[in-house]
Amino acid sequence: MSELREVISTGNDLAAIAAVDAGCRFFGGYPITPSSEVMHTISDLLPKVGGTAIQMEDEIAGVAAAIGAGMAGVRTLTATSVPGISLKAENLGLAHMAEVPLVVVNVMRGGPSTGLPTRVSQGDVAQAKNP
Repeated sequence: MSELREVISTGNDLAAIAAVDAGCRFFGGYPITPSSEVMHTISDLLPKVGGTAIQMEDEIAGVAAAIGAGMAGVRTLTATSVPGISLKAENLGLAHMAEVPLVVVNVMRGGPSTGLPTRVSQGDVAQAKNP
């Protein structure tokens, strides 16, 4: 009988692990709280399976690189939070219109941009559903 062990992890780490397990071989992104851990984790994992992770100069370049890899037939991922989704919106429209496969991890903050001290809401969810 195999020994079970408990692992404590975060949703960001598990999203990166699941992406690599599902065949993701390219990550293009830019660090933005609270999604930075996705990039950190996948940057460690992808080289071990022959993949590539690139930190781009901004959110727009991150999604553009991911779309380019998707156009070349590579399973690709980018990660962000709502301010980043706003910046990526035009390129997400391009990916949609061109039917480019792309996975976007949108990590929701506790409230609009600055977090709980300002006001809590579900605006992040609404924007992700209707960019």
